[in-house]
Amino acid sequence: MTQTTVNKQQSPLTESDRQIIATIIQRHPEQIKTIWIDCGITVWVQLTNGGWLPFDRNWFAQRVAEEKLSLEAQENLHRRNQELEAELKQACKEQGLNYGEVDYLMFSTRVYQGHNFVGIVGFHRFSSLWTYRRRERGNDQYASSVKDALTKLGVRQLVTV
Repeated sequence: MTQTTVNKQQSPLTESDRQIIATIIQRHPEQIKTIWIDCGITVWVQLTNGGWLPFDRNWFAQRVAEEKLSLEAQENLHRRNQELEAELKQACKEQGLNYGEVDYLMFSTRVYQGHNFVGIVGFHRFSSLWTYRRRERGNDQYASSVKDALTKLGVRQLVTV
């Protein structure tokens, strides 16, 4: 009698794959065990509870492509927000300013000199220009850089002696 040991193989699905599939089939990522394509027609999703869900291959492929595109756009936006905040932080540091919580949806924040409100600075994604205004309400003005926007708010460069 021969004994065979079965190696527990790692799932070929990444966490990202599980997230995409879970979003498409409206489940939680930890519920997805694996997928299997039957005869190139049906995509079967196996759940951790042992159940199987069938989907048309073309429908499933279309939804995967859409979800990947959506996730990529979110990652790019997050990366761009980090770059913009780093640029804002550097410019504020150079001019002795601080800023409040950043609204990442609109990428804007209030800017202060000490405890005094200076204005609102933001970034307009469609024009790729920095915006600024002195009051809470009002029209945005545009500047080519965050430093230019801060200068137009009346902030002067700090001079070190």
